[in-house]
Amino acid sequence: MYQVHCLNNIAKVGTDRLGPNFALTDDIDAAQAIMVRSASLHETEFSPNLLAIGRAGAGVNNIPLERCAERGVVVFNTPGANANGVKEMVIAGMLLAARDIVGGIEWVDENSDDPNVGKAAEKAKKDFAGTELAGKNLGVIGLGAIGAMVANAGRSLGMHVYGYDPYLSVKYAWSLDRHVRHVSNLSEIWANCDYITIHVPATAKTKGMIGRDEIAAMKDGVVFLNYARDALVDEIAMSAALQTGHVRRYMTDFANSVTTQMKHAVVTPHLGASTKEAEDNCAIMAADELRDYLECGNISNSVNYPEADMGPIEGAMRLAIFHENVPNMIGQITSAVSNQGVNIENMIDRSRGDYAYCLLELGSDLDDSVVEQLSKVDGIYRVRAIRK
Repeated sequence: MYQVHCLNNIAKVGTDRLGPNFALTDDIDAAQAIMVRSASLHETEFSPNLLAIGRAGAGVNNIPLERCAERGVVVFNTPGANANGVKEMVIAGMLLAARDIVGGIEWVDENSDDPNVGKAAEKAKKDFAGTELAGKNLGVIGLGAIGAMVANAGRSLGMHVYGYDPYLSVKYAWSLDRHVRHVSNLSEIWANCDYITIHVPATAKTKGMIGRDEIAAMKDGVVFLNYARDALVDEIAMSAALQTGHVRRYMTDFANSVTTQMKHAVVTPHLGASTKEAEDNCAIMAADELRDYLECGNISNSVNYPEADMGPIEGAMRLAIFHENVPNMIGQITSAVSNQGVNIENMIDRSRGDYAYCLLELGSDLDDSVVEQLSKVDGIYRVRAIRK
């Protein structure tokens, strides 16, 4: 029986999919798996029992990925599960920036006691006049699950869309409207786009990628939308550009001490993926990933270990081995198994940077002493014996 500890509220429709081999526990130290949304795990001391973390969402900056990798703890996320919710939030952000809807609502609220408010509104509405999205240029930075949907939605709204993604996958390339203009340099987006939205993960390379120079290169009166991560934008530089009017609006989903003080910013409290549908989709996807890994050793959508899929267990058992990506590791592993007279019926060994994952399907059961022996090999982080 696998024990699962849920941090944050994980939708029941997801945890119900874990199946009869799983039980929820309030004791994090007893858990083989953790399901989490936004709670930070950076200060958490992980129990030796922990095998996997399922992040019900795309971003994983709340999880210590390197520390998990070094302990053979697989971290999963759920790319695309909340994409539609975030896409709709971006469209709402563009509409709020194009038309001063917020200002109009505030005016009505302030004048609600006026018995002639309707007549006064006809005179006041000119102060909230805006523009339409149709015919404007939209730049989309990052064409993954969310970015591709935003780009296509922009086309449906009659916008001219520029897309930038040097790592564009075949899957999302096929999903893009054929009229999306794929550019190879961000300077084309800065020079041409009236609206710019960013959809990339927060990493050491992308932190602050929208800085003073990038903002200065944008068109005067640009609207910048950030519903990805606040760390992507130099918010001090953005605040200065809003003050001068070079940036007309900054639409962001990240309330902090800087954004809440910005002139001409519309700040929402991280609502992008906060829909019932998105929360359900993320919980379902995370639960399916955890179950497939814990019961079968298969890895899908991990952010710290490579993909590995053998389907259901067909042999007597599987051996899952996490190791350094160094020469001669496979030889040591296969020798330890074959020396016991056990046949290896199938094998996957894949690497991701410094870390590698080896999954063996065995024709007969393997003595636990071999598992212990392999666990002591220099460069092996963890060995799991998975039996039917």
